[in-house]
Amino acid sequence: MNARVASHSRTTARTAGAIMLIGAATATALGGFAHADPPPTPAEVRARVDRLHHEAEQTVEEYNGVKEEADRTERALDDLRDEAARKTARLNDARNALGSFATAQYRNGTADPTVQLALSAEPEDYLRSAALLERVGNRQATALEGVGRQLREVEQVRAEARDRLAELKDARAELKRHKGAIEDKLTEARGLLDTLTAEQRDAVLGADGHGGAGGSAGDRAARGAARGPVQAPNARAARAVSYAQGAVGSPYVWGAVGPAAFDCSGLTQAAWGAAGVSLPRTTYTQAAAGSTVPRSALAPGDLVFYYSGLSHVGIYAGGGQIIHAPRPGATVRYAPVDSMPFVTAVRPA
Repeated sequence: MNARVASHSRTTARTAGAIMLIGAATATALGGFAHADPPPTPAEVRARVDRLHHEAEQTVEEYNGVKEEADRTERALDDLRDEAARKTARLNDARNALGSFATAQYRNGTADPTVQLALSAEPEDYLRSAALLERVGNRQATALEGVGRQLREVEQVRAEARDRLAELKDARAELKRHKGAIEDKLTEARGLLDTLTAEQRDAVLGADGHGGAGGSAGDRAARGAARGPVQAPNARAARAVSYAQGAVGSPYVWGAVGPAAFDCSGLTQAAWGAAGVSLPRTTYTQAAAGSTVPRSALAPGDLVFYYSGLSHVGIYAGGGQIIHAPRPGATVRYAPVDSMPFVTAVRPA
């Protein structure tokens, strides 16, 4: 009887312990739910989305720079391949000519020159023939030297083409890395925006962190502020501003240079390209593509650069406004020139 009581007590104790463990785990879980971080507020989402878009834009400009270099390398590689083909064709012609001469010599083999002279009925004719053969031999030696030189040239061009191909492969791998980084940041930004209601999301996207509120109302107000003849320093600057004005409302697409979509440096490159001026592809190279202009002396057509890394650019439209391509999800729009951290301005040549 006492043994049964002792066994029952041990069983009861184990059961009570298990219940306590389950209760503790449940309390922990409930406590975890009770103390879970609250969802971010619209203001927090906006700040994080702005940061992600800004980081993505920096990577976009790096991508644009690598792509520009990759495109140049690819064009150089095509030129080298064409040059190698032309040189190879000339080499083959020289080889064929040399082969024909060698074949003719073999078929018309000659005896020892002393014997030929001794047996010749006309020694003078033989001597003239011998002199001619010597000149032909000299030409053959020159031809051989030329073939050797062409061989070296072809190999040099092919080696340069191999180097260029290796550079192109490296550039394409780097482009792939940049593209992945951009897409990761934009995906994270979209995920944050999906936590908001439609109204909150519209408010965040309207105030995009790259020039304040946008949309048709803001653009109409900005057009009003910049209305009137464009008082640009020259006709080319006026043409660049006109192009940018025509692009207002076009979507931002990273890596795009128009005419249907743009990123920030793609817009400025296309605008000045329409004016006959070739700008580099990236913000940080465009910043060196003209003369520096102080903030107080801005004129329509000037390029205005923002943020410490020169990661954003717009084109000054007059009236205290720029036209720029803000970020993914936005359209080309007007914005106050002081709506972002101003760094420098440049007047393209």
